Amino acid sequence: MKKFFQELKISENLCKVLKENGITEATPVQTAAIPAIRSGNDVVVQAQTGTGKTLAFLLPIMEKIKVNVPVAQSLIVAPTRELALQITAVAQKIGAPIGVRSLTVYGGQAVDRQVQKLGQNPHIIIGTPGRILDHLRRKTLDLSSVNKVVLDEADQMMHMGFIEEVEGILKETAGDRQLMFFSATIPDRIRGLSRHYMRMPQDINIKSETITLEGIEQIIIDTNEASKLDQLCAMINQYQPYLAMVFCHTKQRVIQVTAELAKRGYLVDELHGDLTQAKRTLVMRRFATAKLQVLVATDIACRGLDIEGVTHVFNYDIPHDVETYIHRIGRTGRAGEIGKAITFVNARQYDYLRTIEQGIQTRIQKEKATVKANKEQVAKSSKEGNEKKNEKPEQQKRAPLSKYANRKGSGHGGVNQRSRRKPKPTGQQSRETASRRPKKRR
Repeated sequence: MKKFFQELKISENLCKVLKENGITEATPVQTAAIPAIRSGNDVVVQAQTGTGKTLAFLLPIMEKIKVNVPVAQSLIVAPTRELALQITAVAQKIGAPIGVRSLTVYGGQAVDRQVQKLGQNPHIIIGTPGRILDHLRRKTLDLSSVNKVVLDEADQMMHMGFIEEVEGILKETAGDRQLMFFSATIPDRIRGLSRHYMRMPQDINIKSETITLEGIEQIIIDTNEASKLDQLCAMINQYQPYLAMVFCHTKQRVIQVTAELAKRGYLVDELHGDLTQAKRTLVMRRFATAKLQVLVATDIACRGLDIEGVTHVFNYDIPHDVETYIHRIGRTGRAGEIGKAITFVNARQYDYLRTIEQGIQTRIQKEKATVKANKEQVAKSSKEGNEKKNEKPEQQKRAPLSKYANRKGSGHGGVNQRSRRKPKPTGQQSRETASRRPKKRR
């Protein structure tokens, strides 16, 4: 049953701001989490991306902010810059009209500029673990008055190895703090962290099957590595997406696919963890304004991104777990729009597919690939493989052992004179040695 924010006892001023932004009804996660947070309980909330988690913790936090007290009173920690900026945009939109000041701190931005803004005494600090710790070490950030702390996308924070940074940050906050974890999954590390730092936390689990499937047409394409890129191009040409996202497992894969698509004339760019903040911002701006048609990205780089108009998602590399799959396809089909998610699968990856289908509790429609691998290339590679197998051992080239291995003399057959071990005779030497041996008497 849907609820309005007035029923959740959100203040009249905040309800007015929400209404001005077209938000009147609470989502399930907001309906469950807001009363628990308002009552002061520590909470562990399990809900997927795109369910309205941001407002679920921002609204009750803003209700408790004392706008006349010029100190940081709340801290929100996010695993990536993009997610931190997204949370800040919402916080400023609904907080500014009621006098709540918010600030983002993250790596890739000038520290001096952030120090200057911290001097304006924001009420809510939103940032990434590394930069928050950096300011704590510099004594440019004081968290001693922070009594409300949120870890958003906590599972990703643990996955990225931020557990020590998070523990260091928590020790700097007020002793009577209220702690809130929001996460798509609740791994053991998060449970351990909650047991150590929380007081009788309330568990809230929002089922998400309908959220991930509603409005998104899901398709599996049975393909192989040799024809995958051609298949991707064929489907882009067929569907003509307004905005498409292509997900790969690694940065190297992202760079490779982006280069190949650019060679073929597509408006494409890449997003991964090695880009500078200026480059990331430029890429996202170009994609959001449709100056790019295709964005090739890693999972971590896109965590928390909310871009309107993404019509198609391509899982170029199949996700290995259901949470990653849900996060990826959740980039499309937003705000009531229809989206399409296409996942490429080869014969060795059906275990991953079964895991995903079990997780979302549905069978995904399967289609045959429209592009086949180049038979000449396959035959050529097969022939080369057979020839290599039939080569005699002395004809096979050994792989270089180091960067010095191709220097002159690297292939010599000399003997190590410092070794007491005698070299084993080979070829003609062994025959000559055998002929010189005295025959045994019978």
